[in-house]
Amino acid sequence: MAGLFLIGVFLGGFLLISTGPLLIAEKLVWKEKPKRWQEYCLKVVQGEFHCLLRVAGVTITVKGQEHIPEEPVLYVGNHSSYFDILVGYVTVPGLTGFVAKKELERVPGLAQWMRSVNCLFLDREDIRAGLATIRHGIEKVKNGVSIWIFPEGTRNMGEDLTRLLPFKEGSLKIAEKAGCPVVPVAITGTPDVWEKHLPWIHSSHVTIEYGEPIYIKKLPPQERKHVGAYAQSVIEEMLRKEQKERRNEGYGPTGMQKRA
Repeated sequence: MAGLFLIGVFLGGFLLISTGPLLIAEKLVWKEKPKRWQEYCLKVVQGEFHCLLRVAGVTITVKGQEHIPEEPVLYVGNHSSYFDILVGYVTVPGLTGFVAKKELERVPGLAQWMRSVNCLFLDREDIRAGLATIRHGIEKVKNGVSIWIFPEGTRNMGEDLTRLLPFKEGSLKIAEKAGCPVVPVAITGTPDVWEKHLPWIHSSHVTIEYGEPIYIKKLPPQERKHVGAYAQSVIEEMLRKEQKERRNEGYGPTGMQKRA
């Protein structure tokens, strides 16, 4: 419980102290240099998230970063924990905005920081608003910013985390319309930090793997029609492979290696 308390204090204090100067700096100092401003904000957020993960006792193994092209991409990944976002943000190589639920736009401080690192807010109940968010995402990709989306639409709380919730096909429209590659991402071990032990925070080892990019136009016609289902199958296979490797390496159900 102490870990959760420290994380809450750390994050709350950061938002309380930093939001005012953030808005002033954006308007007065960085107004003419939006890209440098976004890069600066990303470094700040990554530093904050590194600290939060350290407090929580989370260690990370990153695989497949060499697969990420040197161009904006659409990251699509499985989603089973709030810690997926922290792990994703501290391992991406460049400007990246996450697609988040609309409700977070109403959280003072947090919403301002999310906008500063190119996050988008998606209203899943309003089709017109959802399409506007997709168009905004396409514009960001064309302006050099990668976008990260969780196509399951919500956290997967199932027992078998290698079986994903059906991917929403519309969630990959950003890549289809912007013509950018899709990078599949498989995250293993994040529910062991918190969701499996509510309300306790537990130390855990997390693996995040970036798969080979998917170029939609190069897919066979049938898979091109259902690119969401295709990406889902790729990520599920990555997760199954990782689970097998973790068992072979002696990781227990808490996400930590068993002692010999």
